[in-house]
Formats: sequence, structure tokens, C-alpha cells
Amino acid sequence: MKAKIITIGDEILIGQIVDTNATFIAQELNKIGVSVVEMLSIQDHTQEILKALLQAQDTVDIVLITGGLGPTKDDITKAAICTYFKDTLVENAAVLAHIKGLFEKFIITKMNDSNLTQAQLPSKALALHNAYGTASGMWLKQGNTVFVSMPGVPFEMKALMKEQVIPKIVAEFERPYIIHKTIQTYGVGESAIAADIADWETALPPHIKLAYLPSLGKVRLRISAKGLDKELLEKEVEDQLNILLPILGSIVYGFETSEVLEVVVAKMLTDKKRTLALAESCTGGALAAVFTAIPGASTYFKGAVVAYETQQKIKVLGVSESLIATHSVVSEEVAIAMATGIQRLMETDFAVATTGNAGPLKGDSGAAVGTVCIAIASPSEVYAQTFSMGNHRERIVQKALNKALELLQKEIVKF
Repeated sequence: MKAKIITIGDEILIGQIVDTNATFIAQELNKIGVSVVEMLSIQDHTQEILKALLQAQDTVDIVLITGGLGPTKDDITKAAICTYFKDTLVENAAVLAHIKGLFEKFIITKMNDSNLTQAQLPSKALALHNAYGTASGMWLKQGNTVFVSMPGVPFEMKALMKEQVIPKIVAEFERPYIIHKTIQTYGVGESAIAADIADWETALPPHIKLAYLPSLGKVRLRISAKGLDKELLEKEVEDQLNILLPILGSIVYGFETSEVLEVVVAKMLTDKKRTLALAESCTGGALAAVFTAIPGASTYFKGAVVAYETQQKIKVLGVSESLIATHSVVSEEVAIAMATGIQRLMETDFAVATTGNAGPLKGDSGAAVGTVCIAIASPSEVYAQTFSMGNHRERIVQKALNKALELLQKEIVKF
């Protein structure tokens, strides 16, 4: 079964907002075996809407539309749908009663004529109850294609999808099963992984596919299987995982259905009753932000020092001036001194330190842009490694953050 998603709104096309609606809709459709073949964002313009509907007609089984259903003049989706379906707007008594009820219970301002027009729907449309707003969803069919129109307000659209649209799709369409299993790996690049698992990938049956999803410092491997027998698909995917995981070895830290690495590290620290402190320079507090965003961080995270200026490394963390003079501020020796300094200062079991050059200029150290030194201090030892993280400032910081998490996790496992 194939679907197309159309989002309507100039605010998307000018970059004023990010289109999260299409992502959510695609995720929900995938769960019930509906394959999204296209996502399209278009202007609040009648001709653009009509063209998009015409292009979708009979090419997919269902079209999901969001946006343009508000009470103001720039909301033209209903009128455009009437034009496309050669239909007229009629008042829907149930929708009108719902709108009046919302105003009576929750809305202070007085209802006006524009609000009343929300109860007018195309006569051929089946109204889909929007419990959280005044813009009703609509279900229409023409030819071999169903068209579903929903409001663009995300929380209203999400409720409609879950409570109205998905159950109706499940009831009216036969769908295959789609199963995904995503493996999370750290520390090895996409091309290296591809070389290691080439024989396994070549031997996959036609209905099982592998996708590589690389990001900074990590690669997700998504195994996807499609078919009519759910139990058989699940067994086939599990059998393939049993072959693949030993090949990947220690670079695997979990699956996408489980937590991201920072949450894994947080749970390890909590379970082992161990504590953590950070001394950050080139990462500028990004690592601390990752941990403090996790609920319950105070049980293991004692604090961080962002010693961005060289003098603060000396004054606050106790790094010696002679060490900096000898090795430069971007060095493994200084990173180690920062880690042991913050570990001592905050009396923690573990500590992480980052120092590097994120660019765009070389800076006082003379280290090449992208050079990052990361130190990990544990209850029994401290060590540092130097990495080259490229030449893009944001990428350097993110890659340094990911590598620090990876190294920290490997160290915690030992205790």
C-alpha cells in the first residue's frame, strides 16, 4: 500500500517552521505497513493544491494532507478540495456542536462568524472528529485514491492520526507488514563497516534490505523486511541479526528502540553508583548539556567547568603553566591534567576533559583546526587520545561529544 504526504503552508517553504508533521505521519503509517513514496510541501495557493491533488490521483492508495484548515482567509484547503471534487460546502451539525462546546468550556473570546465557518465541510467528505480543535479532519475518495485532510496544528493532527485516521486505514485496507530493526554503532565509519559486512549484506534475501544511516561519530544500520507473514518476518530478521552482530562486535552499543548513548551511560553510572564531572574547553559545555537534559542526572553528575580560556585551565583546574608551555594547550598531557583536576576538585569516580581547536583559526596552541584531545579519568587510571575531527566547527564539537561518550562508556564497563 502506497501513500503520499502533502503539507500546505508558506511558513514551511520560507523556513519559518520545520515540517515535523510529515515525519510523524510517515512514522505512523510505517507502523501499519503503509509505504510513503513521496512527501511534498506546497504553498497556500489554490492552483498549487489542485495540481498536487491531481498528481497524486490514482498513483497512490492514500494521500495525507495537513494545513490550511483554519478560520482565516489564508486557509484555503477546504475551498480547494471543493473545487477538485466538484463539491460544495455544507454545514455539519456534529462539527458545529463540537465547536460551540469548545468555546463554552475552554475559550474566553466570543465565537464569531469565521469560527462558525469551521463547521462547513465538503458534502462528499466524511468528518473526522478533532477533539482538540475546531478544524475537522476530512476523508474523501475519488477513483482509486483516498484523500485525508487534517489541520496543521501538530497536536491536533497527531491526535487525529492516532484516533481516527490510522484505525480507519487499518479497517479499510489490506496491508503488508513492515519490520525495522536498527542497530546503533559507535567509533567506526560507514565505509569500514560496509567492507566488514559485505558478504553478509550480499547474501540478504530480496525482501530484506539494509540501509546505512551515518552521523557524526556513529552509524545506524537499519534492517527492513516486508511481507505478509509477520511471524516469519520477525524470525528472518532475528536470524540475520544473529549472523550480523558477531561480525560487528564491540562497536554495537544497542538498538534504536533502546536509549541513546548518553542515556546508556547515565544508567550505567546510576546502577554502579558512580559519579561524573566534566572539564570542557573546545566543546563549550555541550557535553554537560547532554547529561543535564536527562532526568535524574543529579544522582551521578556532580558538575562541570567550562575552562575555555587558557588561564582558567590553570586557575580553576590546576593545570601547570609549564605543562602548557611544553606541550601546548591542545595536547593529551593538558587534557589529562584537566581530567584529573576536575576529578579531584569535585571528588568523582569518573571525569572527562576536552581540549582542542574547533576553528576557524589556529589559535594560541598552533594545533590544526579539528584537533581534539579527550581524556578519561577513572577510579584507577587516566588516559587521553588525540583525534582529527575535520574542519567544520559544529561538526568538530559534535564529533568530539560523541567520541567522549563512546570512550567514557568503554571505561565505565570495566568497573
